[in-house]
Amino acid sequence: MQNEILTLLQTLRFKGMLNAFDKTMKTADTEGKPPLWVIFELLRAEYSHQQERSMANRLTQAKLPWNWTLETFPFDRQPTLNKQNIHALSSLEFMQRTQNIILIGPPGTGKTGIAIGLLREAIVNGFRGRFYNAQTLIDELYASLADRTTTKLLNKLARYDLLVIDELSYLSLKLEHSNAFFKLLDQRYGRKSTIITSNLDYADWYQLFQSKSLVDAMLDRLRHHCITIHLKGASLRTPDK
Repeated sequence: MQNEILTLLQTLRFKGMLNAFDKTMKTADTEGKPPLWVIFELLRAEYSHQQERSMANRLTQAKLPWNWTLETFPFDRQPTLNKQNIHALSSLEFMQRTQNIILIGPPGTGKTGIAIGLLREAIVNGFRGRFYNAQTLIDELYASLADRTTTKLLNKLARYDLLVIDELSYLSLKLEHSNAFFKLLDQRYGRKSTIITSNLDYADWYQLFQSKSLVDAMLDRLRHHCITIHLKGASLRTPDK
């Protein structure tokens, strides 16, 4: 019967139960555990396995470019950031309030590191998220206009619990790019949180998108429920002495 159970677990792809089976049955035999305890332990092992697999899939789908976390961020080298305030964001209450986070500062000051750390925290806590370089996102949106899949792509992007758009700065934009980008932010407005990193302060976005009315509408939505963090100082990429 034991071999038949193992075969069934393998056929049903209950890998958590399969991996825990021998140890659980041995403990039950030596300690005289009741059948309900055996069932509970096997179900708990399967649940843990599925949770780990789900998190691994979410991390893969998020396309994080680096394995950075908030714990590894060099706060000692970035004095313009309040470590306690950043770690408070890791509670993810800003997502419950559908707030956006805009990180503004010169290159290398840690904007991307903070964004990745918060996105990873969201994924570990069961949320779905996606990291995008801004130019890559713009290119995908523009390509979708050609094959008429924009609606499908926007709906997909709008469903992510947390979307990170990195390096929104000196991009090559046409009016079609700007309109598609605005549509994405409009669909996420008041529904999901978005994190944007940029070298440009808000006033410089007008030159980037070259449309005052569009930027006015975009900032009106982004900044309605928003946490803006300004970073300063030397690049963290500078080698240590």
